[in-house]
Amino acid sequence: MRIRLMDANGDMTFGSSLSNFTTNTPEGVAQLILTRLKLWVGEFFADTSDGMPWATDVLGNRTASTYNEAIRDRILSTEGVTEITKYSSTLVNRELTVNATVQTEYGSTTIAFGET
Repeated sequence: MRIRLMDANGDMTFGSSLSNFTTNTPEGVAQLILTRLKLWVGEFFADTSDGMPWATDVLGNRTASTYNEAIRDRILSTEGVTEITKYSSTLVNRELTVNATVQTEYGSTTIAFGET
């Protein structure tokens, strides 16, 4: 699996030939997970059914019973992910923080994600 790397702002990197890519690494899968978590349902014009159900299942009132399952499902359905070995989330004052350790086809990786 070959993934184009992103910079600290989330923009794709260019200009360094093959150095702008990672191939078959846990870090590449972690980047895929994070970009999939950031995609809201309806945001991608080519497939409006793809994305995280942030507005309906995660953020808002009375979502405590649904948001962890939605996030875990999105992580587990990412290409290259084999299992979630550690998972925690906190929701404080409308700020959600997720930390997970994920086993991939290429090794283990850790992700940290926050959404307001």
